[in-house]
Amino acid sequence: MRALLAVTVLLLSSAVGHAAEPPKLAVFDFEMIDTSLQGEMNGKRSDEQERLKRTGDQVRGELGESGKFQILDIAPVNAAAHQNNLQACGGCDAKLARQLGVDLYITGTVQKVSNLILNVNVYLHDAETGRLITVASADMRGNTDESWSRATHYLVKERLLAPNYGAPGAR
Repeated sequence: MRALLAVTVLLLSSAVGHAAEPPKLAVFDFEMIDTSLQGEMNGKRSDEQERLKRTGDQVRGELGESGKFQILDIAPVNAAAHQNNLQACGGCDAKLARQLGVDLYITGTVQKVSNLILNVNVYLHDAETGRLITVASADMRGNTDESWSRATHYLVKERLLAPNYGAPGAR
């Protein structure tokens, strides 16, 4: 809760025009959780792997353009990040984020139930503790470039950048 309050204060201070520097943020590449029969039978699909990369790039771009975050390059730790499942690596995600010198970091997943039913999940963490600050999730119908891009845009604009998202009493 303290971390959420700190993020809220940082966001509000930048919104009111104080000279506070926006928090440093790392956005790791998104990971696929494929529970579909198609995925079990055929393995990874190159089009989905490319969409995962573009999803991370889109989140970095849109959050950076907002001016509320200073987006740091993940290149120095990207190879190590790809060698792990950042959702279940026992804190390696926070360790990698601290190596980058960020205040906050985002990991994300796309869960594929079928080619028709997918879900994008964004997890915002405090880099010092690794503690989860907030989660944003959006369902999408259809496994296309457009559906992935729209779901990602919705998460950034309507969840991560929305005033009071994750605050007690907020919808």
